[in-house]
Amino acid sequence: MRPSLQMQRPWCATLSSLLLAVSLTIPAFAEGLPKANQPESVGLSSERLQRLTQAFQGDVDKGLIPGAVVMIARKGKVAYAQAVGFQDREKQVPMKLDAIFRIASMSKPFTSVAAMMLVEEGRLQLLDPVSVYLPEFKGLQVGVEKINQGTGQPELILEPARREMTVQDLMRHTSGLTYGIFGKSLVKQAYNNANLFDPAQTSADLITKLSKLPLAAQPGTTWDYSMSTDVLGRIVEVVSGQRLDQFIAERISKPLALSGTGFSVAEDKAARIAEPQIDPATGKRPPMPDMTKQPNWMSGGGGMVSTAADYTEFAQMLLNRGEWSGKHLLAAKTVAFMTSDHLPPGIAFSQVTLLGFHPQAIAPTPGDGQSFGLGFAIRTQAGRNPLPGSVGEFYWTGLYGTAFWVDPEEKLVAVLMIQVPPSQAPHYRSLVRNLVYQALTE
Repeated sequence: MRPSLQMQRPWCATLSSLLLAVSLTIPAFAEGLPKANQPESVGLSSERLQRLTQAFQGDVDKGLIPGAVVMIARKGKVAYAQAVGFQDREKQVPMKLDAIFRIASMSKPFTSVAAMMLVEEGRLQLLDPVSVYLPEFKGLQVGVEKINQGTGQPELILEPARREMTVQDLMRHTSGLTYGIFGKSLVKQAYNNANLFDPAQTSADLITKLSKLPLAAQPGTTWDYSMSTDVLGRIVEVVSGQRLDQFIAERISKPLALSGTGFSVAEDKAARIAEPQIDPATGKRPPMPDMTKQPNWMSGGGGMVSTAADYTEFAQMLLNRGEWSGKHLLAAKTVAFMTSDHLPPGIAFSQVTLLGFHPQAIAPTPGDGQSFGLGFAIRTQAGRNPLPGSVGEFYWTGLYGTAFWVDPEEKLVAVLMIQVPPSQAPHYRSLVRNLVYQALTE
């Protein structure tokens, strides 16, 4: 939902003029993701890309958003890298290209890549029950709501699971797990009561809590956006013998030279953290985690930070089918497998999830021309979706407005970094998509 004009507020005309959109010099990034000499050399229009800059700068000037960083790579070269607005509006800190953002659920692709590295090494099997690696998950039951005939009130009845959840179920969100924060079912209430997002807990503590809760659906029957990737992250820890942050740092961030990516922000980089702006309705900033503190719980589902340049390189590695600078983080066949349709015919979808947190544009349903692979949503149909894209693209988003997608047909990577309340996020995901594709000239 786009914010109403009532949320807008005037800002200093001099400051607006100072921050008026201009093309920034695009640096070479990290291990040498090269920049295009000009967008036209990779099939993008410089003139049309200005529409993207102007749209985001316009909303900065209206007070709708604090700022944003957008990066586009095509044919292996960065063609557009733009920082607009404020990294911290209240402190008048201009946005910079190296700003660090909370990426929330855009952590999930990192955790999924980490798991598939272990699959490639023969240390993890997708067909294995989760209980092979996490014995506490043996014998989980499914919570079914039924009306008590005596009281007329719903009550939770436990039924045996018809089969155990598998590692593949975790990666495609068909495990039977859920998120308690989206919806009001009795199972979700049990999730909320268990304090599953306690920053003081460890990954092992989370597994113990989840093992005592009922599943929201029979494993393999329902796509329900869930804490599955957090469970997957714990499996990575158990199998590798390393904390998740250490594994990702050594096996993904180091070879890709992702200097601004991790589960917390060191003191010497804290000044680069992008902040949401104060909501005039509450007089406070929207609640977001403090990333300057090293967490006990390394949330593989939503605990990471990154920069636009870092995430672009990570996505480019996937577009390259696992290869980067002559190194193969994953085999080409593995990436093709991850970005294939993994949802079986007739799968059900959690309606509360789809109608609440996930609007139509990113729902992985056949009706929306989409499905889900191993860690990403994928596009399966050319139409049916309100957002432009190509069959075979894969992508995901974050709770605070961040988004990325990889379009192999167009040899395109696009990353949006922004920090806004969840209600604003769908508008900017749509805006950036429309304005990226309209700038393609070939």
